[in-house]
Amino acid sequence: MNWEDKVRRVEPYVAGEQPGGEGVIKLNTNECPYPPAPGVIRALERIRADYGRLRLYPDMHAQKLVNALADYYHVRPSQIFVGVGSDDVLALAFLTFFNGKEPILFPDITYSFYDVWAELFRIPYRTCPLDENFRIRKEDYFQANGGIVLPNPNAPTGVEETVRALEEIVAASPDSVVIIDEAYVDFGAASVLPLVERYRNLMVVQTFSKSRAMAGARIGFAIADEKIISYLKDVKFSFNSYTMNLPAIEMGTAAVLDDAYFRETVGKIIRTREWTKGEFARLGFRFTDSKSNFLFAAHERIPAGELFAALKENNIYVRHWERPRIDNYLRITIGTDREMGRLVSFLEKYIKERGND
Repeated sequence: MNWEDKVRRVEPYVAGEQPGGEGVIKLNTNECPYPPAPGVIRALERIRADYGRLRLYPDMHAQKLVNALADYYHVRPSQIFVGVGSDDVLALAFLTFFNGKEPILFPDITYSFYDVWAELFRIPYRTCPLDENFRIRKEDYFQANGGIVLPNPNAPTGVEETVRALEEIVAASPDSVVIIDEAYVDFGAASVLPLVERYRNLMVVQTFSKSRAMAGARIGFAIADEKIISYLKDVKFSFNSYTMNLPAIEMGTAAVLDDAYFRETVGKIIRTREWTKGEFARLGFRFTDSKSNFLFAAHERIPAGELFAALKENNIYVRHWERPRIDNYLRITIGTDREMGRLVSFLEKYIKERGND
């Protein structure tokens, strides 16, 4: 036996491409097409003016950011946990709460980090198939389980489940932690956050990467019962106490405080999304009724793989998976009006020329 025989092997998460260069339209990683709130820049300027603070460890509790989030969402600071992006928060939650013998449950078509974490932490899991409309069957989750993870809206489909259906799932598993991953909730979906006060087993996770335009700062948070947050902190502080750096804390706080800018940015993305839906319908695409910052679309005649390659060749990047049930769909991030106009113009020309072949 050599050292490689002792390595923990997993199939890693594969992120979207990060192309560079002039003229690229990047619609493959669900980033916000607009800059962060103006206060974020001012926060950076204050750090630059007093850069000596960087020699000190940051507040391990990130209390300034936690307090701002507590005020914004009308909960107690003790109900909030912050981390380095929602991926960090979710991974720690898997490590903390999913230690039973029963399998955890999540959809078969969903965020592809869930099974990676389950494999990494040796957590038994079972996937529940979405129906023909890419919706969950709530009854699939009314079974013995070691925990449940449900994104709402789902990724990569963009489909929103009702708060009522999600509440039934939470209520049916009082002895398991149920995580609702709301990475895209700000783009028109209803949040289950009001249910946190009613269900001690519910944890809601959100991120600054999408609607607050701060993917590069890596900020995510969870809101839950105080006991859940306490257990989550115990694991974090046993693993790495200083995960959140000073600039992220300061910038994140500034972003939360500028609610007007946040709502304006989200509103622009929603309007562009709805315009794009109309154009896609005109061009012969079918798609889910997305409540996220992306569309999940398939053309009536042209395979998704062909469109993906043609778009990429013309410096337009979208996401495509060669997986059962979704291999004929593209996930397309909503960019600026100009970017989406260029996308539609290219598709219109390509589809027309393809029809004349």
